[in-house]
Amino acid sequence: MDFTEEQVERYSRNILLDDVGGTGQRKLLDSSVLIIGAGGLGSPAALYLAAAGVGTIGIVDDDHVELSNLQRQVIHFTSDISRPKAESAAEKMRLLNPGVTVIPVMERLMAGNIVSVIKDYDFIIDGTDNFPSKFLINDACVLGGKPFSHGGILRFYGQTLTYVPGSACYRCLFQTLPPRGTVPSCGEAGILGVVAGILGMIQASEALRYILGIGELLTNRLLYMDQLTVEFRKLNTKPNPNCPVCGENRTILEPVDYEQPACSLKEGPAAKVNL
Repeated sequence: MDFTEEQVERYSRNILLDDVGGTGQRKLLDSSVLIIGAGGLGSPAALYLAAAGVGTIGIVDDDHVELSNLQRQVIHFTSDISRPKAESAAEKMRLLNPGVTVIPVMERLMAGNIVSVIKDYDFIIDGTDNFPSKFLINDACVLGGKPFSHGGILRFYGQTLTYVPGSACYRCLFQTLPPRGTVPSCGEAGILGVVAGILGMIQASEALRYILGIGELLTNRLLYMDQLTVEFRKLNTKPNPNCPVCGENRTILEPVDYEQPACSLKEGPAAKVNL
């Protein structure tokens, strides 16, 4: 497969797998993944994708590292406080694997730029912490035919689903943003750091399996995780014919910016999945 000796040694545990082998490793090296958010979800996803040898990885974040981030955003160190998160994350990824190309994007994704940012990537990971970004990413990926992994976390809970063209998207389950003022903020509700690590690694696994074409993706299934009870549940879903972005009579024809408080979750067990 035209690998260097260093690549053969570095990726030997991947290549030994019957479902990966040299052909699969070449697929990874020739692939590209965009991670939106260099925070709790994006940190583990970025490290594992770089380690696996995904050839090109974009990391998008317009924020700076704060002390309170370090409890869960493990790609950043104490010495990185006040640095741009995308820059800090890219540095660690390159140190872990100099053989991959890392592209930091230190800007906020909006309706006006998201299409141009995502267009050259094979798979998108949503590691954001707010509803406006999640709906924006969903809409841009659905309209652009881009597969992506949605992830959401809060307190001790997490959820994830994967979209590929033809499967249920995030809006098929949650058509609109929750009303302003009905949810607590992330800072008010808190998050156990390892919850972010577990879910971010699941999102990285979805990206790798999509690229390799192996296993079963979390399409038409919402994986719900409760780390108080170490319980995982899969909720079967299906495309919603009334979905405003992928349904039979679409009303959303281009990405739209929204306003909403960040990283929130309604009180009560029935709302735990709407992250």
